Formats: sequence, structure tokens, C-alpha cells
Amino acid sequence: MSIQYLTTVYRYKKQYSYHTIFMITGFLLYGMLGWIMEILWTGLHSLLKKDYSLMGQTSLWMFPIYGTAVFLEPLFLFLADVPPVVRGGIYMICIYMAEYASGWGLQRVAGVCPWDYSESKYHVNGLIRLDYAPVWFAVGLFFESIFYHFLY
Repeated sequence: MSIQYLTTVYRYKKQYSYHTIFMITGFLLYGMLGWIMEILWTGLHSLLKKDYSLMGQTSLWMFPIYGTAVFLEPLFLFLADVPPVVRGGIYMICIYMAEYASGWGLQRVAGVCPWDYSESKYHVNGLIRLDYAPVWFAVGLFFESIFYHFLY
């Protein structure tokens, strides 16, 4: 084994470990932010039902679902020069796909899904709500700003 080979392997392992740490950090941050947003959203949504306790709720399943936003980070970098309205639209589509896939997967694996949008006029199989498009648009741009301000 040559010194050059060992140096290359060391650099690769060092780079890999940094990348892993950043991925884990991003996963934890997006998961926590998702939980916070979900609790705020459901708490404020209770006002529509005239429930002034403003009780917010979420599910433990939601942490890893929101945490997977870490996989949007390469997209954040790739779309850096694209206008915000286009970036937000692309993020929104990605979030819808993740929401549908995770809801469908949880129904198949665990037999439950933490959300059921069947009561909504604009639902797709009870797993996504098309009228939430502006929310997911904003969440995508919010996660992008978190990435650039704290993780990049």
C-alpha cells in the first residue's frame, strides 16, 4: 500500500463522515421544525372549530417524515439560480410526493396513517390535500432558507 492510497482513503473517510454528520444534523433539524410547524398549524386550525384551547397535535411518525426534507438539499443547490416561484413550485411537488408516499407506506406497513384528508373536497385518496399547495410551497422555501442560513 502506498502513502498516496492511504491518504486518499483517509480523505474519503473524513469527507464521508462530515457528510454523514451534516445529513444527520439536517434530518434532526427538519424533523424538529416539522413537528413545531405541525403543532402550530393544528393549534391555530382549532380556532376554526371555535376551540380556544388552541391545542396542537402531531404524531411521532411525523418526525422522520419531515426529517426526510434533508434529501431536498441537493435540489436547493441545483435550483439556486432559479426564480423563487419556480423553486417553490418544485419543492411543493416534491413535498406532495413525499406526503403521499409516506402516507401510503404507513398504511401498508403500520396499518395507520397519522392524517386523513378524506373529509376535504380536494383530497387525493385521503393522503394529500391539493388546497394545501400554498402551504407546501411556503414550507419548501422555508426549508431552503434554513438550509442556506444554518446548514450550508
